[in-house]
Amino acid sequence: MSKVEERKDTIIKKYKLHTEDTGSPEVQIAIFSEKIEELASHLRKNKKDHHSRRGLLGMVSKRKRLLTYLKKQDEKRFKTLTKKLGLKQV
Repeated sequence: MSKVEERKDTIIKKYKLHTEDTGSPEVQIAIFSEKIEELASHLRKNKKDHHSRRGLLGMVSKRKRLLTYLKKQDEKRFKTLTKKLGLKQV
């Protein structure tokens, strides 16, 4: 198992709602947040990497859509997740 898979598994274990959960909005948002932070770190070092910047913008957009969906479905879960991840509440 690679480092990426191990990190993903730890994120899933931390944010899952039940034993078989891998696709709930909470898990997806947490995984996107990890990827976004990693890519943002890469872009701080490599300012001219515009292809990666475009990928980052896509991930941020998808995470925002998932956050909006979660807020519409269950605001309590939304607030708990944003507090855990340290995100601004949309």
